[in-house]
Amino acid sequence: MPARHHRVTRGEDYRRVVRTGNRVGGALCITYAVPRSVGDSPEHGETQQPARFGFIISKAVGNAVTRNLIRRRMKTVADDLIREGVSGVDLVFRALPQSATASFDELQREMHRAVRKIRVA
Repeated sequence: MPARHHRVTRGEDYRRVVRTGNRVGGALCITYAVPRSVGDSPEHGETQQPARFGFIISKAVGNAVTRNLIRRRMKTVADDLIREGVSGVDLVFRALPQSATASFDELQREMHRAVRKIRVA
């Protein structure tokens, strides 16, 4: 699971990313991204801000067990992205109902594809 400084935790941050961010759609999830400025996180003296990840999994995806499974899978993929060096961006992934029946590999491929598209843009 991503460390606290790699998570979007406040409601206003979720709203900012979803409302103003670049959007990449897919079959399993919708990805929103907003670049982070140096002033976004004063506790980190870094010039390049760490990436932060947020997850939205609605009841349309399934029951609580299914939603938590999807959230855990997405957090594992976020850990992979952090290790690959993704930084300087806030990312929010909104799971779609099709993600409940998708395999981990399919979800992982889609999330990586979305992040690559966002980085190119």
